[in-house]
Amino acid sequence: MVALNLFVYETTGRALAMGLFMAVRLASGFVAGLVVGGLLARFSAKSIMLWANVGQGAVMLVLILAPESLVTGALMAVSVVIGACGTLFMVALRSSIPEMVGEDRRAWANSLSITGRSLAMVAGFASAGVVVSLVGYTAAFLLDMATFVICAVTVALLPIAGGKGAGTDAGKAEKSGPRWRPVAFLALAAAPGLGLMVALRGVDAFGSSSHNAALPIYSTSLDASNPAVFVSAFWCVWALGNIGAQQVIQRYTQRTGKTVGALGFGYGTVVMSAAFIAAFAGFPLAVTALIALIAGAADGLTEVAYTSHLQTLPATLRGHAFGLSATFENLGFGVGMILVAAALDRFSPLAVVGWSHGAAIVVAVVFLLRVAALRRAEPAGPMGRAGGAGRAGLRKEEAVEGRPDRGDRDGAEVSRG
Repeated sequence: MVALNLFVYETTGRALAMGLFMAVRLASGFVAGLVVGGLLARFSAKSIMLWANVGQGAVMLVLILAPESLVTGALMAVSVVIGACGTLFMVALRSSIPEMVGEDRRAWANSLSITGRSLAMVAGFASAGVVVSLVGYTAAFLLDMATFVICAVTVALLPIAGGKGAGTDAGKAEKSGPRWRPVAFLALAAAPGLGLMVALRGVDAFGSSSHNAALPIYSTSLDASNPAVFVSAFWCVWALGNIGAQQVIQRYTQRTGKTVGALGFGYGTVVMSAAFIAAFAGFPLAVTALIALIAGAADGLTEVAYTSHLQTLPATLRGHAFGLSATFENLGFGVGMILVAAALDRFSPLAVVGWSHGAAIVVAVVFLLRVAALRRAEPAGPMGRAGGAGRAGLRKEEAVEGRPDRGDRDGAEVSRG
């Protein structure tokens, strides 16, 4: 994230070129999101994750070895492969977690996975500024390639049981025609609030495009000689906040038996977006560091709530739903990169990030109002109060997470916190 974005910006000198590079990457992820459900019906999640990492490592090697005259073409290849393979890997991983750890340990596994990823991001962002500034981009790309090799080896050792991730029924449906997209949309529509939840993720991705594009420019205005330092430090502190949030979430889940809730997802999105806006307001570095910490913690909260809820879908729909979600996110981020990058050539980073994340805040408020309306419309019962489901003797996964495939309300809404 640090080296590639700065490399494109330094090579072209224009924010628009950096935005287009990222837009190509997101467009590839968009396409991958459309087909990953079908791939999971035909191939195991383990094989998809393995070859996704092999492909990303190989394209980084192409970029390293490319002569100067072919650097632009190599960058385009990197954007396409990284975008597509990154989406394939993430969807395959998230959809296979319930099979790896069991239905009742989804939230724990998601939080643990996000903690591990955040720890890796701390190491990556902390070293990015030093590596790029002292050794150069080639060394950074070599380290990046090594991470994909390590991940591929790790995936090869994963004890993922079973064959095809989506199950036999999904495989038969795939053979009968490309009907997975309507099925995915119907699955989202069947659970009140879930469709709006996915839409909010797409708008949030639109907002995220603004701070990703604006950070290198803002960092350059602070220190033109070493722009990578502020970018890497910001993301390092953000990741620390994310890790801290995961520790709190894990303890909360173990102590109460509940997830963070739909309200946590909505409020977390509001706090995260507001924090990213404040990060470009020109506060002292100490205050900006605190803001980045808050943004990371809120981001971690929303990630666990969102991922855990989509995993409550049955296995035959889960891969399609995650693929559809990735498509919305990539669409929002890709469209945002084009609009935001063009706007950054004329407006300040604060203004651009303000209206981009402001849109996410507006949709988050609508989502929160929708959650409140769903709660008021439901009669009191086993799922009507926090803890009531457990007392009614329901299975743990029903009491805590709900059953969106049956049309129940968002299971995360059980928690009144």
